[in-house]
Amino acid sequence: LLCILSYNFNIFVILNVYSKLTMFCTTNSLPMDLLLKQGNLKQEVESFCYQIVSESNDQKVGILQSEDEQLQPSVSKKSEGELSRVKFMSNSNKITFSKKPKRRKYDESYLSFGFTYFGNRDAPHAQCVLCKKILSNSSLAPSKLRRHLETKHAAYKDKDISFFKQHLDSPENNKPPAPKIVNTDNESATEASYNVSYHIALSGEAHTIGELLIKPCAKDVVMRMFDEQYSKKIDAVQLSNSTVARRIKDLAADIEEELVCRLKICDGFSLQLDESADVSGLAVLLVFVRYRFNKSIEEDLLLCESLQSNATGEEIFNCINSFMQKHEIEWEKCVDVCSDASRAVDGKIAEAVTLIKYVAPESTSSHCLLYRHALAVKVMPTSLKNVLDQAVQIINYIKARPHQSRLLKILCEEMGAQHTALLLNTEVRWLSRGKVLVRLFELRRELLVFMDSAFRLSDCLTNSSWLLRLAYLADIFTKLNEVNLSMQGKNVTVFTVFDKMSSLLRKLEFWASSVEEENFDCFPTLSDFLTEINSTVDKDICSAIVQHLRGLRSALLKYFPVTNDNNAWVRNPFTVTVKPASLVARDYESLIDLTSDSQVKQNFSELSLNDFWSSLIQEYPSIARRAVRVLLPFATMHLCETGFSYYAATKTKYRKRLDAAPHMRIRLSNITPNIKRICDKKTQKHCSH
Repeated sequence: LLCILSYNFNIFVILNVYSKLTMFCTTNSLPMDLLLKQGNLKQEVESFCYQIVSESNDQKVGILQSEDEQLQPSVSKKSEGELSRVKFMSNSNKITFSKKPKRRKYDESYLSFGFTYFGNRDAPHAQCVLCKKILSNSSLAPSKLRRHLETKHAAYKDKDISFFKQHLDSPENNKPPAPKIVNTDNESATEASYNVSYHIALSGEAHTIGELLIKPCAKDVVMRMFDEQYSKKIDAVQLSNSTVARRIKDLAADIEEELVCRLKICDGFSLQLDESADVSGLAVLLVFVRYRFNKSIEEDLLLCESLQSNATGEEIFNCINSFMQKHEIEWEKCVDVCSDASRAVDGKIAEAVTLIKYVAPESTSSHCLLYRHALAVKVMPTSLKNVLDQAVQIINYIKARPHQSRLLKILCEEMGAQHTALLLNTEVRWLSRGKVLVRLFELRRELLVFMDSAFRLSDCLTNSSWLLRLAYLADIFTKLNEVNLSMQGKNVTVFTVFDKMSSLLRKLEFWASSVEEENFDCFPTLSDFLTEINSTVDKDICSAIVQHLRGLRSALLKYFPVTNDNNAWVRNPFTVTVKPASLVARDYESLIDLTSDSQVKQNFSELSLNDFWSSLIQEYPSIARRAVRVLLPFATMHLCETGFSYYAATKTKYRKRLDAAPHMRIRLSNITPNIKRICDKKTQKHCSH
């Protein structure tokens, strides 16, 4: 102990301390060797010694109190900044001593280094007038301030103090700093977790991709672009399998809440529904809704539910009705229901559409126009039907044998063919026939070399009459596919579909007349083949083609009958000169005012039909609402078909137990979830919740 004291004090102070320490140990019955041996008491002894030295120098007077009283030190002005508190408790023989942190003062001369003060002037922070960076109070030292100026602002290190004073007094620096709300690390990590989960749901990938792929990649990118310190913060973003599943459910719930609010305030909506089976054998119901919101007509997924029992019309209706009652959506707003007219959806008594029309008396029902088109194009003469069947058999002979497919690929590559494989025909897909026949006709030379003479249909590839019929079928189904594709997509109205059908009917009549005159320019594949073989078309083939074209026209007229359109004013209100029968006098007067407005006429040429009428709700509410009601019904089942494709890609055989409803809500909805609102609802902003 004497050695410790001799390092800091003179001999007189050492003897004084030693004598008082001996008296202290004797009074409290503490052996001196115990104090020196035990390390946990050594520090207390040193503190006690420091207290005695302070008393001897009149820097601090400590008052020792009894067992029930605490020591209240009396601090002189000289030592007020050095010693803060001294405690001594005779019961536990414990002495504690703590130093008060030193607070630096700001000096006006620090402005020569480009620094002013920030905060309380008694204990200020240092703020650079150039970069606005705020340093701690301990940095208020000339050497530290000079180092900041020379390293961060080397171009200004030789500037006079007047330069910094002028910069400090500039108007930009006198502006009060804008309040900045900074999220904590847990809040930022939670919000980032929701964003990543949202993208996982949009992509349809497995939940485990977040922790197994996205997080490691994000850490690698941050580490390479920044440093390891920032990379470690990525670990706070929770992307485990269960966490991503919870996040996706929260996102889907937020989208559903927003959709329900929109349906409650809209004037009306239409439904589109279909049912199918998934990979696990469950019957899945998809229902889409179309409604007006914010000067436009929106399309969103209303519900995606699995039917627990039989997929009957009553069960489908009960599923939709439960959703409507749960969210208090009025059935009276339903204006139309579009379906594929299958037995599970459309019926007389207990079927879903009939029951929906019962609870929504003003609702109508419609049959998907794409299904009508697919049914109409099945009409075909016997001679052309035989060619189509034989073409499918040739394709199946190759595609059903993997070894044959591999050999055909090698042959096509060696011959420099445009394609290396045939396409498999399927009756379920509407666009299958056109693509399959075109591919077969383009690979006819390679197939002629590849086909075995033992195959009974190998002679078809050398028969010019058979190839002429095949070329025609490839052309006509390609044209029909183009019409079918033009009717697919979002925001397709009934007017769009009937315009396409009207155009197709006129083309069919023109094609039939051209073939009768032996003009085949409208069929490019057939025309090129005739030029290649330098031949003409037989009368039997011409009559079969004309019969097919006229039969297609008759079938389309059957499925798309021409009726008196009382809603033609919706398609183009500026061509109406006589009051339509479907409008009352007040609405027709409003229509006259609308068509007389030059600004509205300009908007009609710039906006789509849906957006045009939706934008007039405020100015012409009566006539605009009638027009929107006409535009609300779905024309096709395109959304349901697309939805089941997404569903099949999301719920695969490797994810049979997945609840795909939240994923479908996110992928098939146009509403973007409000992640900030979801995070604000959470009471605990922890990265693992």
